[in-house]
Amino acid sequence: MQADDIKALSKLRMEHAFECLETARQIMALGDYKGAANRSYYAVFHAMRAVLALDMIDKKKHSGVISEFRRLYVKTGVFSREMSDIISNLFDIRTGSDYDDFFIIAKDDVEKQVADAGTFVENVKNYLDKKAEEH
Repeated sequence: MQADDIKALSKLRMEHAFECLETARQIMALGDYKGAANRSYYAVFHAMRAVLALDMIDKKKHSGVISEFRRLYVKTGVFSREMSDIISNLFDIRTGSDYDDFFIIAKDDVEKQVADAGTFVENVKNYLDKKAEEH
């Protein structure tokens, strides 16, 4: 892949992250808390993939994306430990709400989840903007 293609892929993935985040906010307002949990997690997932695209890394499994992001960006201090905690919380709640028939998510919990996803996506956007300025 050429450098311009890599940047375009990263940008596309960030656009998808923002779309998922906006959808999470909209469906949370409608009272679909499980749906909002799902979309907020995917906002974070696509944001991680946007960062990994710059290193030409992509994994087929969610666990692979998460572990590579943590290895390359959290453990090295590029992103804070709080970002890793956000990933864990959103992943756990999304998994529960998607696969556990009896999973219940409270309004307060999903509001926090969507807010955390917003924080994560915004931090990634700032990082990508800074990287773009460097080049």
